[in-house]
Amino acid sequence: MLGTPTARVLDEADEPAVSRLLALDPVAACVIAGRVESAGTDPAALGAPLWGIGTGDELDAVCLAGANLIPFAAPGAERAAAVAFADRARRGGRRCSTIVGPAAAVDPLWDLLSPYWGPCRDHRPRQPLLAIDGVPAIAPEPRVRPVRPSELDLLMPAAIAMFTEEVGISPLRSDGGAGYRARVAELVHAGQSLAWIEGGEVLFKAEIGAVSRAACQIQGVWVAPAYRGRGVGTIGTAAVVEYARKAIAPVVSLYVNDFNAPARAAYRRVGFREVGRYASVLF
Repeated sequence: MLGTPTARVLDEADEPAVSRLLALDPVAACVIAGRVESAGTDPAALGAPLWGIGTGDELDAVCLAGANLIPFAAPGAERAAAVAFADRARRGGRRCSTIVGPAAAVDPLWDLLSPYWGPCRDHRPRQPLLAIDGVPAIAPEPRVRPVRPSELDLLMPAAIAMFTEEVGISPLRSDGGAGYRARVAELVHAGQSLAWIEGGEVLFKAEIGAVSRAACQIQGVWVAPAYRGRGVGTIGTAAVVEYARKAIAPVVSLYVNDFNAPARAAYRRVGFREVGRYASVLF
């Protein structure tokens, strides 16, 4: 690309070009791809603008500018994309709670936005992106199953605890948690929330939070404090992988903080391999 590219808001006519771009790395692009496959690229249907840069009928990068700012760029286009997306984001003001995505796209974007949007609440620049496309290396826990809609109230305390531990703030601080409860309920009704429940207690839970035809992404893995260190998370995650491979998508992914050594070791035992790197900036 020559000169300084300008990001534009994409529309339904751009969907084929978006799909071709995201197909370059289906695992890294899973979140955006899932949204586009289900809603298209029209901003009204997508629920947020999708910015893009490119020439002719091809795109070099896109950025979903919703509650999370999620950039994705073709190899070699990351810096130019960051310049274009940062310019548009600065002019619009910060409306997102997180910048998250492939580190190669997030890092230069945050470098340009940090003088305007900083300081952030947390910056996690090294989050290994892991994937598995075969049978788990260990036996899955058979008691992990999709959560029933009638069990939503039972699940919510575990979901709130997971969110608070992972993000560092409670999901109840905004709108009393109504929006978060609605999101959890949506995943439950879609069959994308799984848990190991014994005697009315959630021992383990996880969600398949993003789904495309090529890949899906596990999110929100949590083990009840009293059961940590017993391998519950490992066999529970293996069960989620087995379910997801059969019912959701052929490749299962997740990303993890590089400093979370126990979780990384558990995912290795399940059979995940590192396929990339994510980064997150939390506000």
